[in-house]
Amino acid sequence: MSPTGIPTAGHVGDHAADPLVAELASSCRGPVTGQASLAGMTTLRVGGTARVLVTAESDEDLVAVGRAAAAYEVPHAIVGRGSNLLVSDDGWPGIAVHLGRGYRGLEIEDRRVHAGAAEPLPTLAVKVADAGLTGFAWACAVPGTLGGAVRMNAGAHGSEMRDHLVTVELVRLASGTRETWPLEALGLTYRHSDLPTDAVVVGASLVFEPGDAATVREEIASIRRWRREHQPLNEPNCGSVFTNPSGDSAGRLIDAAGGKAMAVGGAKVSERHANFIVTRPGATATDVATLIRRIQQRVAETAGVDLIAEVVHLGRFETAGDASW
Repeated sequence: MSPTGIPTAGHVGDHAADPLVAELASSCRGPVTGQASLAGMTTLRVGGTARVLVTAESDEDLVAVGRAAAAYEVPHAIVGRGSNLLVSDDGWPGIAVHLGRGYRGLEIEDRRVHAGAAEPLPTLAVKVADAGLTGFAWACAVPGTLGGAVRMNAGAHGSEMRDHLVTVELVRLASGTRETWPLEALGLTYRHSDLPTDAVVVGASLVFEPGDAATVREEIASIRRWRREHQPLNEPNCGSVFTNPSGDSAGRLIDAAGGKAMAVGGAKVSERHANFIVTRPGATATDVATLIRRIQQRVAETAGVDLIAEVVHLGRFETAGDASW
């Protein structure tokens, strides 16, 4: 396993008998691994394996994924840094795609920044600050990649991706074409986009206002201090579990409902922030999914609010037990 959590077994690994794995290994420049564990690629550190994992280094690799997915009639899923992803204990029966270093890098010209989709958002926030541009310090608080942030219109501290985006570059797996979409075509709303399921974000252009680099770096440092004090950064978690209802916060509603005392198996609500679930050794994805459902039930009963999960479920889930707590 590499430091990033991506399996580093041979190009095909021990599963060359799977024709899907063999075909992708022969077609892709990036590594291809059969029966690859995805747990280490998520910040919750739970879940099963993917039938095959492709680390795409070029558009040609993505085209090969689209072609193989259609030929073998299997689903695909993009796995970035896994900060809002919950993978089933039973695994994922399709192709998991991770964008490799071929999709990193950035170019800065005046107020405009173009970056690859695999750029980590905290790293990008610092680079934007160092360029003397302001308005993106909030992104240091989002432990995901630029591509994932675009797809879910990520945000923090009162800002979000649509405040800065100009255009987005996509590779369409169904057609194998690269397309450039303007901001207005993305359908970005709170933690949502209208991007098609076959569209892989591979790059984006953003625009910012000029500012003082030292001032922005201090803003980033302040945000990081706040996160250390208020969020469980030293425990496996997936960030905010639920979106905030209009005019309220999910964390407040969960706390008011006594949610900080809730736990299922190795998953528990964080004592630091009620909208975070942390996992302990031995935790399973089923533990997390069950706890998510029980939190929703408790808040619905105590406050009459239906919390919407922000975390994406990958694979088949059957939450354990009944709705008691």
